[in-house]
Amino acid sequence: MFALEAKLANLVRPIFGAPWMRFVAYLGLCAAYLQGGVNKLTDFPGAIGEMNHFGLSPAPLFAVLVIILELGASMMILAGVFRWLGALGLGAFTLLATFLALRFWELPAGMERFMAANSFFEHLGLVGGFLLVAWLDLRKQ
Repeated sequence: MFALEAKLANLVRPIFGAPWMRFVAYLGLCAAYLQGGVNKLTDFPGAIGEMNHFGLSPAPLFAVLVIILELGASMMILAGVFRWLGALGLGAFTLLATFLALRFWELPAGMERFMAANSFFEHLGLVGGFLLVAWLDLRKQ
């Protein structure tokens, strides 16, 4: 069994072990935050509306802070500058936002609750991904 695993790993390592693949993985992990930050930046009234929707006040200040966090932490991860800090920032933000926006347990049984629960646990997966990025970055230093 271990011989098969080693052979398969050696087969895929040239591609999935390449430095450019790590960047692609980081880009995929940050994609939603880059898109969200750019959208909020280009539609600031919409960003304020989103903050109001979730009861965050003062909404303009929270919108600015979220834009800075989404774009700044994503760039830190992609550039490798305080990568661990950017990852922990986006992980904490995602965890807080998940409990704020995806309270599936408050919804009646049905499709809306099902979809919110799926999204909730997918976001926990993102948090795990950011924790892994921070762990890997701190481990190598």
